[in-house]
Amino acid sequence: MKKIVVFFLFFTCILFSQSKKEVIVGILADNSTSETNILLEELKTEVKSVLGANVEVSFTKQLDNNFSLNTAKTNYQTLVDSNADVILSFGTINNIMLYNEKVYPKPTIVFGSINNDFMDLTEKINKTEVNNLSYVIAPFSYKDDIEIFNSLFEFKKLGIIVEEHVINELPIKDLLDTYFLNKNQEYKLIPIPKEGEDLTYSLDDVDAVYFAGGNYLEENKINALIKSVNTKKLPSFTAFGIKNVERGILATNHTDSNLSSFFRRIALNIESIVDGKNASDLPVFKNYEKKLTINYATATEINFPLRYSLIARVNFIGEKNDDLKDDTSKMSLLEMLEVVLDENLSLKAEKKNLDLVDQDVKSSKSNYLPDLSVSAGGVYIDPKIAEISAGESPEFSTSGAAVLNQLIYSESASANIDIQKELQKSQKEIYNSSQLDAVLNTSIAYFNTLILKTNTQIQNQNLQITKQNLDFAEQNFRIGSSGKADVLRFRSQLAQNTQNLIEANNDLEQSFNTINELLGQSMNTKIDIQDLNISDDIFEKYNYNEFFELLDYPNLKQKFVDFLVEETKNNAPELKSINYNLNALKRNYKLYDKGRYIPTVSLQGQYSLAMSQSGAGSSYPVGAPNIPDGTYNVGLNVSLPIFKQNLNNINRQTVKIQEDQLLIEQENTYLNLEKNIHDIVLDLINQIANIEISKVSEENAKQSLDLTQNAYKNGAVSVIELIDAQTNYIQAQLSKSSANYNFLITSMQLERAFGYFFLMNNDVDNQAFFQRAKQYILNKN
Repeated sequence: MKKIVVFFLFFTCILFSQSKKEVIVGILADNSTSETNILLEELKTEVKSVLGANVEVSFTKQLDNNFSLNTAKTNYQTLVDSNADVILSFGTINNIMLYNEKVYPKPTIVFGSINNDFMDLTEKINKTEVNNLSYVIAPFSYKDDIEIFNSLFEFKKLGIIVEEHVINELPIKDLLDTYFLNKNQEYKLIPIPKEGEDLTYSLDDVDAVYFAGGNYLEENKINALIKSVNTKKLPSFTAFGIKNVERGILATNHTDSNLSSFFRRIALNIESIVDGKNASDLPVFKNYEKKLTINYATATEINFPLRYSLIARVNFIGEKNDDLKDDTSKMSLLEMLEVVLDENLSLKAEKKNLDLVDQDVKSSKSNYLPDLSVSAGGVYIDPKIAEISAGESPEFSTSGAAVLNQLIYSESASANIDIQKELQKSQKEIYNSSQLDAVLNTSIAYFNTLILKTNTQIQNQNLQITKQNLDFAEQNFRIGSSGKADVLRFRSQLAQNTQNLIEANNDLEQSFNTINELLGQSMNTKIDIQDLNISDDIFEKYNYNEFFELLDYPNLKQKFVDFLVEETKNNAPELKSINYNLNALKRNYKLYDKGRYIPTVSLQGQYSLAMSQSGAGSSYPVGAPNIPDGTYNVGLNVSLPIFKQNLNNINRQTVKIQEDQLLIEQENTYLNLEKNIHDIVLDLINQIANIEISKVSEENAKQSLDLTQNAYKNGAVSVIELIDAQTNYIQAQLSKSSANYNFLITSMQLERAFGYFFLMNNDVDNQAFFQRAKQYILNKN
């Protein structure tokens, strides 16, 4: 029995050994470094692990092309002619060489970075459908990188650091020449310096640097290059992953590829090929993930201006500098208002209405200007008639005439002048109203933008708190004090917070679009604004604190409101415009009433000149008196319409109806303004309360969050309690940040209601306003 068992085991081992497959993997690379050698060993381990014990995997010696296309092609042919079963290709040069090949005799897997500028690979490719060819790649593009870099920093001349062999082997210069052909920018190729060479002098004439190469350099060499660039205070961008940004390059749009997932895919592809599947049928594994990453420490070191709008769409690494210096290019509210009043397109269009009304006034006055016309003509008469005309009608004659009409007085013309002047004043008030609306809209846009800027910052801070809480949850999970559910809950919370941050940034960008529209600028204009709150000097200067105090005392509120209503009567351009229209109607009524009894007086004069005459009948008979060549006449016309089809009465009645209509509109407008003042004052009182309450609320919420975080770390509270504490804290922060700005927005709305903006008037006028207010309150019973 034992012999049978031993025989069976021996036979099984023979069968097993006979069924075990052998696979030889050939490796192509551009160059070898200590770092790439380590990664290659990790890949070999992954391949052996996936293929398992049933497959004997061996790897050929790595063939490096040292960045030569010709060598790369030779190395590939060497592996094709060898006993290698599968070929792995690493590196840009190898991958471009293989892309240009038409036939692949052996299963070939292209791995690594693929430059889309030289190889046409799109996201839509799911399979290569090329016999024996498969991709496991991370595509990138010089042109795309430069576009992204330019969106961060509008350089004038870009220095592109790249290996010398890339310049020699690839058409990079042709590519960049074409790209920059129609741009107002330049570029300069800077070969990576050789041992002992200094990069500094090559950077003197550039204002930005793009690291298109250097990924194969030893760490000390790439660090030296980065240091040279940062010392020159030059913004920099890399074609490679976040690791280079961590070393000190300013930014990248690439992530560090998850090599474990890449290695696993390569191993699975090799397994499929061993099992008989064609490489062309394998899924193309592509990493198109892009993430703009900026190094805060580098940005601070080189004084790179970081806009708040970057916060949501950028992954920041390194030390965050919360004390960024104020950018002098940031617009203040007063600066913005000045630009809006000069450049706002709606105001410009409204200003044209004023110009048109001015033309109407000029046109009405022109009725009293003389009307002078001249004419000339020639006449040919039948010579038979001319012969018997006794010199009165010569056969050929030419003559000229000058006619002058002068209106001396017309009630209709005078009324038209008066009416157009009143309409001119009315249109001026409409323009003033539009200006006040523009000031209000600009102020609201300004303060809303500040609210959204603060909201973006708070959402980012909240995101960091969630990351911190996630760390606590993962620590608790590792030590067994909490379950996996807490980790998953915070990961979900992290996704929500990220979305909130993105939405906050988009809202902020939309607010900048609104400001650009108000300023009459393109939406592409990059702007930023200065932060403000009610404690700033500008608001002390323009008496907002005094305004605040008058509303803070309940016993003064109603008297102050009554004063504002009185001010509205004097200031509101809407009421003034209606008054001027009423004046125009009254003048029109006068025209159709007593004005119809006033005659129209005009003067007319004419001078005629016979310039020439010839032919038959051109001479007077002998003894007949000669008619002078030039004659004139002057006449005075006086007209008075007695009965104009009853139109005067009808027009008078129409004007009266229009006047009644305007009086109703005036009363309604005043009532609306009065209501707005009462409503806005109540809103202001709410805002005053919110300012004080939000301070206390934020302090309490912050203390509660700190206590809850400590308790959660010790396992004393649940994840729900911690999230609630965090949510309460962010809501309290948002409420506090919004309270001051909302008070200012509401204040501007109130000022618009009574037609007087403190920011747009000088200190003397503002002091006079408050003096009138105090005097009114003292006199009010």
